[in-house]
Amino acid sequence: MIPKELLKKVRQIQIRTARTVNEILAGQYHSAFRGRGMEFEEVSPYQIGDDVRLIDWNVSARYGEPFIKKFREERELTVMLVVDSSPSGLFGSDRQFKLDVATELCAVLAFSAIRSNDKAGLILFTDKVEKYVPAKKGTKHVLRIIRELLYHQPRGRGTDIAEALDFLNRVTRRKAVCFLVSDFLAAGYEPALRIARRRQDLIPITITDPRELEFPNVGFIELQDPETGEQQLVDTSSRSLRKEYEAGVRRLIDERETMFKRMDTAVIDIRTDRSYVEPLARFFHKRETRR
Repeated sequence: MIPKELLKKVRQIQIRTARTVNEILAGQYHSAFRGRGMEFEEVSPYQIGDDVRLIDWNVSARYGEPFIKKFREERELTVMLVVDSSPSGLFGSDRQFKLDVATELCAVLAFSAIRSNDKAGLILFTDKVEKYVPAKKGTKHVLRIIRELLYHQPRGRGTDIAEALDFLNRVTRRKAVCFLVSDFLAAGYEPALRIARRRQDLIPITITDPRELEFPNVGFIELQDPETGEQQLVDTSSRSLRKEYEAGVRRLIDERETMFKRMDTAVIDIRTDRSYVEPLARFFHKRETRR
């Protein structure tokens, strides 16, 4: 039995994301992600403005007037949402946790997919794959994906991106559009990312909270690592400590960005204190114009 409170949350996300999909991102997803190819559909009489390169000369010669070939896009794609549900996602210094932002973002991507008659699936992972929802079509299926994102209680405490990508490659029979949603607070996943990128259309989405980038000066605070449980008392009034922390974070981000650039992989960067709509629309537009 699904709790009423959960159903209410699912409905709220459906309503919030509907406007984004229908009004703001309308058509951009479809244009950014093309089908597997073009399939011949029919021939029709040539009209002014038609592409002369599509003239079917055999049919034209037979009927004594120009005819052109018409094609239909083989549209159906599979969209896989590979989402990091480790405890570090349960952090947020603004209105939402990182995992809340990930859930709403995935809802937008899934609804965009089914609107274009594509299928959507879900993989939830921590230090192991914890939930797999095979890709299907339909609004009811997307609502199930949202429920899983909201309702899932992670058992693992770490983050193993490589394991999630290996699982992705095992369960997808043909090339899929894969959104890898994580804060990327992990290591050792570059080889698996390279393999997955060759097999899939892989788009990493990084989710960052502003408090992860810098410490506020608020005196002594006790910090706890959500994945290891380790606790530490920190004096945030120490300027040298704040500088050291910020330099370390910047180094990790620079290393990650350098890795993505080496692989020529476009990334969508999301922050919990800003709307995800603009970076998502910007990515779709850039990808559409690149084709």
